[in-house]
Amino acid sequence: MASELDHSTHAGSPFYLPASEFFLKHQAEGLTFDDISLATNYSEILPRETDLQSSLSESLTLRLPLISSDMDTVTEDEMATAMALHGGMGLIHYNMSFKQQIKQVAKVKNHVHGLIQDPITVQPEQSIGDVILLIESKGFSFRTFPVVDKDGKLIGLLPGRVVKPRYASRLVSEAMNPREDLFTLNETQIGDNPIKAADQFFNEHIGIHKLLVVDQNDRLHGLFTLSDIEQIAEESRSDFRPARDDKFRLRCGAAVSAPRTADGEIDNHLLIEHVGDLVEEGVDAIAISTAHGYSQGVGLCIRSLRDTFPDLTLIAGNVTSKAGVEFLAESGADAIKIGQGPGSICTTRVVAGVGIPQMTALYDASRAETKKPVRLIADGGVTKSGDVVKALTLSDAVMCGSLFAGCREAPGKILEIDGKLYKEYRGMGSLEAMKAGAAARYGHSLKDSKQKLAAEGIEALKEVSGSVTDIIGQLAGGLQSGLGYLGAADLSTLKTKARFIKVSPAGLRESKPHDVVEVKTSTTRE
Repeated sequence: MASELDHSTHAGSPFYLPASEFFLKHQAEGLTFDDISLATNYSEILPRETDLQSSLSESLTLRLPLISSDMDTVTEDEMATAMALHGGMGLIHYNMSFKQQIKQVAKVKNHVHGLIQDPITVQPEQSIGDVILLIESKGFSFRTFPVVDKDGKLIGLLPGRVVKPRYASRLVSEAMNPREDLFTLNETQIGDNPIKAADQFFNEHIGIHKLLVVDQNDRLHGLFTLSDIEQIAEESRSDFRPARDDKFRLRCGAAVSAPRTADGEIDNHLLIEHVGDLVEEGVDAIAISTAHGYSQGVGLCIRSLRDTFPDLTLIAGNVTSKAGVEFLAESGADAIKIGQGPGSICTTRVVAGVGIPQMTALYDASRAETKKPVRLIADGGVTKSGDVVKALTLSDAVMCGSLFAGCREAPGKILEIDGKLYKEYRGMGSLEAMKAGAAARYGHSLKDSKQKLAAEGIEALKEVSGSVTDIIGQLAGGLQSGLGYLGAADLSTLKTKARFIKVSPAGLRESKPHDVVEVKTSTTRE
């Protein structure tokens, strides 16, 4: 019987080695994705049966181990929303004002999350004209408002059909639907799954579009809308499950720099104040984002944030060594970004002469010995789904910039050149990005006019590649296939079953389509 045979992972094979043996055998070489291949194993796992869930901390779990990079041509609120809707997460860049970044995080966190826990309300003594002015001044897209008294007790619902200029002089109390006519749920009735409770209610009450949630004293505690619940139900039927927090809001991260005073000291007050504002908006993770994470400044920032926000998921980086991971983990980081120079628009290795090829860097980082579990994020160099599989043999998540920069959800205008559509894509170390605010990321200052910035990135164009759905579909599908080939049901098993072999230049050529004339563009990026 096949099940009685020894199906251990290439037992005794001298060709396919576990990471601990393979990378030590090749310790004199810096290896990246195309330098290696993974050996297949006996498998009873179908790709569709695999679990792609991963975590960045004890409190932050993603359904898909993909993160969009904190670059100003990759991740703003639209990209972060799309990433979370597909099970991953976006890190909103910091090349913008504090106020803008806070607003962008708020937009992601408040994107159709089911229970609106702090709905906009009006009071009975207001006029309809006052409500119209409120809508116009705030740019609200809705016109229906719960009506509460000064103690927050629910007394009615102002329907959108009466919020019109011709009723401007009438009081809210005269136009509202009274409390006794409203459908409500007590907060104790929604249980652990508010979406399920609301969906059941709307199914049982055809024609009702608003469901109000109250406490034992009839004070307003939330609002469900039928359109939100229908959208979430539609999401649950798709191939991707959104990454949500315990309040059913989408996951969202934000990057911050290590701010400094005029004399070069860490401006701890400014850092804590800004991160505190982001935490108030519900941000799930903060990344201290710099090109050289194994540094005093990043360590001080992480320690300060950990002391002030003990439960906040902290991401730090970038580093490329065991020692760098241990330093940041000891400082208080939950997840650490690995990678210096692998990005397609990064020139750090050329300009500064430093950086380690990505798979070797990931292996060295994975050797770190830390007091508490620390997660690794492979940041940069990924060009195809196979790279994601290889990266996750040594890490817990993958951060991508180039792959998402051409998506319509990425910030920036679309340019047409010779009939083709492009979007701007630039390294955060490029001259223009540093002028826009990223100089601190690379340890430079713009205040000294005599100093010339040493750019560590280029400005480029990415051909428009469709939507995030298309790209994530390719990456997730390839990752599932990889797990199936290795007989791994989940990402933790992938790490234990991975066996490596070095690929020659001829072997790499053999890996790709060759000796044929392609008649149809492949859906997999090279």
